[in-house]
Amino acid sequence: SHAPLLKEVSSDRDVNNQYYTLVHLLYLQDINRLLTPATESEVKSRISSLNLSHVGLVNKNWKFGGNAQGYRNITNLISNFPSCCITDGQGQPVSWILVYDYFAMGLLYTLPEHRGKGYAKVLISTMAKRLHAEGYPVYCFIEENNEVSYKLFKSLGFTEDPSYRAMWMEFNF
Repeated sequence: SHAPLLKEVSSDRDVNNQYYTLVHLLYLQDINRLLTPATESEVKSRISSLNLSHVGLVNKNWKFGGNAQGYRNITNLISNFPSCCITDGQGQPVSWILVYDYFAMGLLYTLPEHRGKGYAKVLISTMAKRLHAEGYPVYCFIEENNEVSYKLFKSLGFTEDPSYRAMWMEFNF
């Protein structure tokens, strides 16, 4: 409800702004409620972490990436925070999840030709268990119009906090 006011004030003061998205906050209240998908041992053997050689691939496929700033952001995340991916036979990531600098899970993505194999469920479960084991809250932000991710996280036992809504905007002074 604050978007029009923020846009008006920034316009009145000649401040450039860009509206990105509204998000839902979903969290895993009890790690024991995590619905772990059944996975083949073959998939488990292909789970690893992202490394700096993967920054370009992630940046190219990130909705807010594809540019130098996105490349820097992803480099920082991969270098300093947990990540998880499933690789193909050549060791290249086909599906991944990262953790933002505020420890929310994000940047979940599976290359189109590898979708429908349950990779996202495996990655969410793996990362949720890791974050919990390290003492971090397990949560994510889902864009309001991303029904696929919303349903996916809910199916794994995540709960929405209906009182929380965030709007991501950028202001350039």
